[in-house]
Amino acid sequence: MQITNELTNHSFEYYYFVFFGVTLARYFLIAGGAYWLFYVILEKFLAKNSLRLKPLKNDSIRHDILLSVLSAIVFAFCAALILSEYGLGVTLLYTNPYDYGLWYLGVSFVAVLILQDTYFYFIHRLFHHPWLFKWMHSGHHRSGEPTPWSSFAFDLPEAIIQSLFFVVIIFIVPLHFITLAAALITMTIWAVVSHLGFELFPSSFLHHWLGKWFIGATYHSIHHRQYTVHYGLYFTFWDKLLGT
Repeated sequence: MQITNELTNHSFEYYYFVFFGVTLARYFLIAGGAYWLFYVILEKFLAKNSLRLKPLKNDSIRHDILLSVLSAIVFAFCAALILSEYGLGVTLLYTNPYDYGLWYLGVSFVAVLILQDTYFYFIHRLFHHPWLFKWMHSGHHRSGEPTPWSSFAFDLPEAIIQSLFFVVIIFIVPLHFITLAAALITMTIWAVVSHLGFELFPSSFLHHWLGKWFIGATYHSIHHRQYTVHYGLYFTFWDKLLGT
C-alpha cells in the first residue's frame, strides 16, 4: 500500500524531528489554547467553576512549560522508534482497516484506554512512594495548583516510563494507525481537561452513576492537593477497587 511506503521510507532522525515538532505544536495548541480560553477569555464568566485555591504564579507556569518541552524530546524519540519498528515489520500495527474488521477499531480503542489507565494507575501510585517521588514525579506537582500547562509537565524519568506504554503495546495488541492516533489525541485532551483548574461538567453528571467512573478536573485537582488519593488517568475503577 502507498501509505505503508510513505510511513517507512524515512530515517529515524527524520521521524524524530518531525514528531518533536508535532508534539510541541500539539502541546502549545491544545494546552496553550485551553489556558488562553479559560484563564484569559472566560475566567470571569467561569469564576464559579474555578477549582483554584491559590493565585497563579508565572514561574510555576514557566516551569511546567520547560518540563513539557523536555518531555517532548522523549515523546518524539518513542514515536520515531514506533514508526521505525513498524518499518521493520516487527509490530502489530496495520494500515488496512478491514484486516480485523471495522468493529475492531472501536473495540481496540477502548481496550487501549483501559490498558493505559491500568498502567498509569500503578506507575503513578508508585511514583508517589517517598523513595521515588523526588526523582520521578515532584516536578509535576511543583505548581501545586494545576493548569493546562501542567498536563505534560513530567520529570524526564517519568516521561520515559509514560512513553513506554505505547512502545510496548504495539507488540501486544493489533492496532490500526487511526486507533493509535485517536488514543494519543484522547490522552492529550483528557490530560488538559483534568488539569484545567475549572470543572466543565455539571454537578448532575458528576454525581450520576456514569459520571462517577470518569476522572475530571475536580477529581484530579484533589490529587494535586492530597497526594495519597486519585491516581487514575481516565477512569476511577482502580481507585475505587484499591481504596484510593
